[in-house]
Amino acid sequence: MRQQLLDVLHLLDETPSPRGGERAAAHRLRAWCADRWPRVEWEVLEHGPAGGSLIAAHGAGPLLYSHLDTSLDDGDAPNRLVTGDPAPVGPLTVDDDVVTGFGLGVARGPAAAALVAFAEAGAGRLLLAGSGTHRRSSHVTGLEAYADAYPLPRSAIVAKCGPPTLLWHEPGAFYLTVRVTGRSGAAMVAESATPTGGVVAQAGVVLAELARWRTDYLASDPRVGQTGRACGIGAISGGWPDKPDLLPAQLRIDLYVVAGDRVEPAALAAELAGRLRARCAESALRDCAVDVEAEPVATAAATSAHAPVVTTARAAWRHQFGAQPPPITGWTGSTDGVALRARGVDTVRLGPQARPAADDPRRDELSLAQLTAYAGIYRRLLSDLPA
Repeated sequence: MRQQLLDVLHLLDETPSPRGGERAAAHRLRAWCADRWPRVEWEVLEHGPAGGSLIAAHGAGPLLYSHLDTSLDDGDAPNRLVTGDPAPVGPLTVDDDVVTGFGLGVARGPAAAALVAFAEAGAGRLLLAGSGTHRRSSHVTGLEAYADAYPLPRSAIVAKCGPPTLLWHEPGAFYLTVRVTGRSGAAMVAESATPTGGVVAQAGVVLAELARWRTDYLASDPRVGQTGRACGIGAISGGWPDKPDLLPAQLRIDLYVVAGDRVEPAALAAELAGRLRARCAESALRDCAVDVEAEPVATAAATSAHAPVVTTARAAWRHQFGAQPPPITGWTGSTDGVALRARGVDTVRLGPQARPAADDPRRDELSLAQLTAYAGIYRRLLSDLPA
């Protein structure tokens, strides 16, 4: 199994698969799988302008799910705003038990384990979906396209990196967009803008209040089930980089918010807007408009701890590792597991633990032994779960 995993990982590493642009990678992977495992009917489900998912089935059974797209696109210019590094990312490397490469954590490592486990199990269904990472987009995701084209089974296994345990409860997530709008002006005439010097010069006022709000939001976390809350500022923008002699009228701040409890995004946005308006009224931003918009991504959802997929996964974990999966609280990672549960599919999530490479945080490190162990659990679940 180790060699098969390495073969798949090398193949995935050779073909870029940015979100919404996985079609070429899906077709290449399908052709490779058809040659390696010809008894399986491998298909590519195309969706959106350039999206694609790899699907296959051994008759009825649970769905083994992971995704083809990576959070970043190796070498794409916008990624440098996140990574701060314009240099190309190197190819996949293997050093004894450690495999290192781009996009291994999200989600090429667990996707490779899912693919090999499915091919060896001879049971269940496989979906390596395009557009599986959170992103603002109007295009259909691979999971949505699959659910529209095929009946979903009673249970699913999400193969993604995560904590060293079994998850049957995942938080929801949403975006908050903060806009503070004044009046534009010219940098050479600071007082021509509102506020004087431009709204971006007063970003610290907004950021300080956002930090206080975040502290309060996290402190009120009720810690429901296995999940918790999280919040972070992912983007700040304002103005025109090509013409910085113009003072912009608007400051925009984008946040990613996670909630394991049932938070109403619109209500939270309204509460934050009230706080920001009160704080801005006491500052140079007093004459500016403040708006906060919520954009839901997914709602927190849980599968019963007594559902067959959970009890079977516990047994498979115990068989593989010799102990029960350890308890967990405060987990803040949200995946398509919540989307599957929203469609009535009992779902568990489990996978290896990735860490950033010491020499390049754009690359991830994974233990091949650990990846093989999780592939063994996926294979057992496909065989043991009822159709």
